Amino acid sequence: MARLNRDGVELYYEVHGSGPALLLTHGYSASSQMWRGQIEALSRRHKLVIWDMRGHGQSDYPEDPAAYSEAATVADMAALLDEVGAEKAIVGGLSLGGYMSLAFHRDHRARVRALLIIDTGPGYRNDAAREGWNQYAHRAAERWEREGLSRIDQASPEVRASRHRNAEGLAKAARGMLTQRDSSVIDSLPTIAVPALVLVGAEDTQFLTPTDYMAAKIPGAEKVVIPGAGHAANIDQPEAFNEALVNFLARVEG
Repeated sequence: MARLNRDGVELYYEVHGSGPALLLTHGYSASSQMWRGQIEALSRRHKLVIWDMRGHGQSDYPEDPAAYSEAATVADMAALLDEVGAEKAIVGGLSLGGYMSLAFHRDHRARVRALLIIDTGPGYRNDAAREGWNQYAHRAAERWEREGLSRIDQASPEVRASRHRNAEGLAKAARGMLTQRDSSVIDSLPTIAVPALVLVGAEDTQFLTPTDYMAAKIPGAEKVVIPGAGHAANIDQPEAFNEALVNFLARVEG
């Protein structure tokens, strides 16, 4: 358990195990706590790094809305790898964490050994579709502001596993990090030249089509569908999820 100061914003992170670095990023309104069921399996042969994005969990909640952005998150990920002494890493995450992992690869492809894209969408090429997503993100922000942290009790499993200091940070993160500005991430998929695992829960209906799309567009990508799992595939079916990741990592390591 440690903290990294990023221009006055402290980021909470944990390092488990040793070996090749593996950076996992949680989904929106979740936290590093969502990976508890993966620590033992993934830290046996890797240096597993889990962390809380700004506005989430035990990291800082900046007051300035401009402190929340895709660019800031990608820079946070690079700084974390620097902090743990990892020039390159296997990079992955769930939902927003998976999207940010793709964004990280777009900006720092020389630092990525492999990708783990879990219950994630790659963004939108169509402006109208992207605007629809952004309206959803703004509505989420408004709900956090209106209802506060009480709505966590009705949220999905990875969110319920998290503890946040306040709802204001989550609202700002929705507006600054969950919203999307362009199609650069989805456009980058055919350029990915590292091993990639694209995984989805069979019951995560919103992300089945995006998963198929990414599996088709990323050269050589492996697709895994976890039966009996929803959006939090790692929590719903941890044994099957861990087996899929461990087997993929073994192939990556050769």
